[in-house]
Amino acid sequence: MTSAPDDSADSLKISRRATIAGEVRLPGSKSIANRALLLSALARGRTRVSNLPIADDVQILIQTLPQLGIEVSLPAGGEADSGSQAAGVSAGDRLRSGTVTDLEIAGAAGPFAIERGEINVENAGTAFRPLTALLAAGNGDFVIDGNAQMRERPIRDLVDGLRELGVDIECEANGCPPVRLRARGLPGGAVTMSGKVSSQYISAVLMASPFARQADLTIDLPAEPVSKPYIDLTIDMMADFGVMVGREGYRHFRTAAGQSYHSPGQYLIEGDASAATYFLGAGALPGCGPVRVLGLGRDSRQGDVAFAELLREMGATVTYGDGWIETRGASASRLRAIDRDMNDMPDAAMTAAVLALFADGESHIRNIENLRVKESERIRGLRLELEKLGATVREESDALHITPPEDGLRPARIETYKDHRMAMAFALAAFGTDLEILDPGCVAKTYTRFFEDFLPLTQAHAVS
Repeated sequence: MTSAPDDSADSLKISRRATIAGEVRLPGSKSIANRALLLSALARGRTRVSNLPIADDVQILIQTLPQLGIEVSLPAGGEADSGSQAAGVSAGDRLRSGTVTDLEIAGAAGPFAIERGEINVENAGTAFRPLTALLAAGNGDFVIDGNAQMRERPIRDLVDGLRELGVDIECEANGCPPVRLRARGLPGGAVTMSGKVSSQYISAVLMASPFARQADLTIDLPAEPVSKPYIDLTIDMMADFGVMVGREGYRHFRTAAGQSYHSPGQYLIEGDASAATYFLGAGALPGCGPVRVLGLGRDSRQGDVAFAELLREMGATVTYGDGWIETRGASASRLRAIDRDMNDMPDAAMTAAVLALFADGESHIRNIENLRVKESERIRGLRLELEKLGATVREESDALHITPPEDGLRPARIETYKDHRMAMAFALAAFGTDLEILDPGCVAKTYTRFFEDFLPLTQAHAVS
């Protein structure tokens, strides 16, 4: 028996499932949504942002924008929003309730104009990192902080990069938040930064780069960064708002001085490619499918769309249409094991790790060291929970080597470590055994309705 999803529940019991089939409309991408909200807030003009996901990270940013002097309102015909902090919360509450997924942002036509503030973005990394750089481009004294999880997530590479650009900024001795900032604008010039821990540091400085006052701003990377498609996404979206970035691969970036952001009028958020991996992965399992995800196609800007081709390598049938992707399980009794560098899509590596439970041999998931500094220590967490299910797992600093159990999966209580992707990825293990997922409500960080969308597509395993 499968318990009804309940955000307040301590756990969610899922009996073994036999198959999954059907279709699901994906929520908007959190990564695109928060970039779009920030670029709209910096642009000249008003922007209607559509298909915002009902997710905590997006909520947090929406509620933060009025603190930064940005007017956030419901679209024409909805409740007016005065731009006050309370009004921002009202718009955010409407978004959470599912009654609205569109908001209108009145841009500042430049850096945020406030002169001081204490900004708390809880555990929203896609808000924390860019806000740090964007506030540095203005004038004022700020403290940027988060919750206990955020205070364990490194920020030093970004702080060091901004300091090299002349910003008066500091973080804690351990290299984590809170960040204290005495902003007097970005003069421009050159900075050498590391993108080995997070590509968000590079994206943050890129988003602030048009505000350099005295010279072009250039970023040089001494080595290839992680999650390169997210840098591509940032540059593409900056172009949508009228700012062009010159580049030489992933090692040199230049933003010419004198550019400014301009509203495109409307901005539609495409479906979340990371969320799609759970449904596409389930549809790829032997005996499952077809599963179709709506709101995402082959031409997606998100790097995780490439996960569909990884599923093809594992034996699944993958079909693309106009705004949809569909998977169907292989005719073989097990998926094909993989040996794959997942550096360009580390979030999807978690889905691949759980699918390895259903493979025909040992799978190797490599170059994922930055998973250790995400919402949880994901490499260690994946190993521990996969072992509960009976897998043999060898953990390295930047890799996992996973051998599925010979005699089937064991029932298990899955610890999620307050990490939304642990909860969603391990839901796929229910196709081999009974599960209890602890703290299922943690999925609200990016996909509040995940279990409400996922479980109705599944069919229970017949007990003889």
